[in-house]
Amino acid sequence: MNQILQSSYFFIQAFFCIVLLFPSLYIFVFAFAGLFYRQKSYADQPDLRKMVVLIPGYKEDEVIVEVAREALRQDYPNELFDVVIIADSFQPDTILKLNELPIIVLEVMFDKSTKSKALNRAMSQLSDDYDIAVVLDADNIMATDFLSKINSTFEHHYLAVQGHRTAKNVNTHLAILDAVSEEINNHIFRKGHRVLGLSSAIIGSGMAFKYDYFKNLMSSVTAIGGFDKEIELKMLKDRHKIEYLDDALVYDEKVQKAEVFANQRRRWLSAQLHYFKLDFGSSLKALITKGNVDYFDKAIQFIQPPRILLLGAVLFLGTFFFLFNLAFESGGLFNTVWILIAVFCVLAFLFSIPANFYNLSTLKALATLPKGMVLMLGSLLKIKGANKQFIHTQHSALKTPSNK
Repeated sequence: MNQILQSSYFFIQAFFCIVLLFPSLYIFVFAFAGLFYRQKSYADQPDLRKMVVLIPGYKEDEVIVEVAREALRQDYPNELFDVVIIADSFQPDTILKLNELPIIVLEVMFDKSTKSKALNRAMSQLSDDYDIAVVLDADNIMATDFLSKINSTFEHHYLAVQGHRTAKNVNTHLAILDAVSEEINNHIFRKGHRVLGLSSAIIGSGMAFKYDYFKNLMSSVTAIGGFDKEIELKMLKDRHKIEYLDDALVYDEKVQKAEVFANQRRRWLSAQLHYFKLDFGSSLKALITKGNVDYFDKAIQFIQPPRILLLGAVLFLGTFFFLFNLAFESGGLFNTVWILIAVFCVLAFLFSIPANFYNLSTLKALATLPKGMVLMLGSLLKIKGANKQFIHTQHSALKTPSNK
């Protein structure tokens, strides 16, 4: 290998080492920390707070009636919580069925629909006598003890609490991979972060807020996509801690079709990149001048590569450079680094995947992992402008899991 090619190869390899080392080390640190997560105990006899469960939905006629029925099945006093369906562009027959239930139905319609608009419109029409606002997606099913556990957590005077969103369905290989991905994120960005004293990430559903704070916070939200990221950044900038409640379960539909998976990830990635650009500078300043680690860490999270792409890049590029170095008897130090990167990345995944996913079904689903990587890469290449348009994820009627 001549000198020019050798130098070029050195810089290319060094670039990929750096690009993959830091995110691999990042998820490893928090994945390892997550192993030591312990759920805080609840108050024995907490004050009972009045709650409102806000469920915005856009053309969710297939699932919303069942979701509304399930939302009423709580072991919390009926007179202390209201279920509010924010119905955007629903069919008249669906509205009739919803109005037969003991819930509040608010019909809305916008030129450009967004979740933040729906939530703001609903809260502008509701009374202010609620203590806690719970936000769900139109496919979410709460465990029957969800509201009781959320209520107890607010004894600790948090402004926001993220529940444990978990899979409603694992009926396809893609749904299994999506379910595993959700649990990996729960472990790293919620359990691991709380163990190290940082805030839990919020997801956009299965979350609860002090009502008056949430209403005021949402009034300034302008996001088309990723409203949860906008409010999360605002909270962390003001140094408010976000709690995570691992045993407060909300069942969420996992994607079953490739095009839905791609659209969903494109929306998420676009929002993350948008808010990284918007907040990185101010978060760095807050870190240096005020020691605000939480805010800076959140901005760094947004530039992290998707876990599935990170794993693929580490395994593919690491193997390529490792074997190339061996073939040309060069890059001994680089090979050591590649081994470390692979160890960090793989262990982070192994630490984060719950034991119940170590089974034959997951092993079969792993065969479709390359397809998932390709879909994610395609989403990454098409993210431009995705945060400026409403991208709807269509849900389907699935058998409701046991929510005891």
